[in-house]
Amino acid sequence: MYYSKISGLGYFVPENVVTNDDLSKIIETNDEWIQERTGIQERRHVIKGSGETTTTMGVKAATIAIERSGIDKNDIDFIVFATISPDYYFPGPGVSLQKELGLRTIGALDIRNQCSGFVYALSVADQYIKTGMYKNILIVGSELQSIGLDMTTRGRGVSVIFGDGAGAAVLSRAEDNSSCVLSTHLHSEGEHAKELAVLAPGMGGRWVTDILDDNNPDDESYFPYMNGQFVFKHAVVRFSEVINEGLLANNLQVSDIDMLIPHQANLRISQFIQRKFGLRDDQVFNNIQKFGNTTAASIPIALTEAWELGKIKKGDTVVLAAFGSGFTWASAIIKW
Repeated sequence: MYYSKISGLGYFVPENVVTNDDLSKIIETNDEWIQERTGIQERRHVIKGSGETTTTMGVKAATIAIERSGIDKNDIDFIVFATISPDYYFPGPGVSLQKELGLRTIGALDIRNQCSGFVYALSVADQYIKTGMYKNILIVGSELQSIGLDMTTRGRGVSVIFGDGAGAAVLSRAEDNSSCVLSTHLHSEGEHAKELAVLAPGMGGRWVTDILDDNNPDDESYFPYMNGQFVFKHAVVRFSEVINEGLLANNLQVSDIDMLIPHQANLRISQFIQRKFGLRDDQVFNNIQKFGNTTAASIPIALTEAWELGKIKKGDTVVLAAFGSGFTWASAIIKW
């Protein structure tokens, strides 16, 4: 059996910074209200008409990751693209990424697991490499969410949270486990699917022609809905469970964690988990303060930035953990 290791990382965020004060000019809110509830100070939004898309941001992040991996782009064997904001209803952005990067006619898989998407994508890629099917897999998490938010006072509970951006990793074959993905752990609980969702019917529930005929400006079902307190209570439980599951599977203790990269959902959730595990500030990396919640892009952006800042070193035990819509939750234990 082979092992898989992260050989390259990259991220991209739009240049346009949207502060809490900027939002207060169009929404009945303020900096104190947003920071108290989420910890967010600013986020990045794509400028309308700029031509930036989920795919183009993914391409920019992936280009950096491939360059840093030291491999030629033609050595990429497979693509796994995680997003909830694809350019088109179909096809998914994986094939668009393949085209824009000029890759060979390799397979492209799209992952729809929301905030857990990148860890799910990492798990899929890890299995493909471990079985020997592929040698180098490009994993991308990218989101353009700003254009789909209810940017009014009505939607402020959700809209102040989300940002745009992309992160990418190249997962490559390793001959030993000195530096590799040790394990991944995936879960779901569809019972609570509607507590954090865009509730508009999909193609199986309502025809596009019906939507166009209705043309109802008050239809809120196309905007994200979140039962905030309910999500928070479940998130802190599932985060803890899935982190412990990963540690137990690898005979590790909390004291063995060198860096925890949680999904950047809410700074208060991350701080709660940090306190629960008794981790120091230098053992947990958060950047939601400046990027907001970028859903499937959040972990690869944070992981890349932590690595760039020298906070992750060779030999470190790195834990990735995510919880989000579905509900889905996941973790990965990595020996760097």
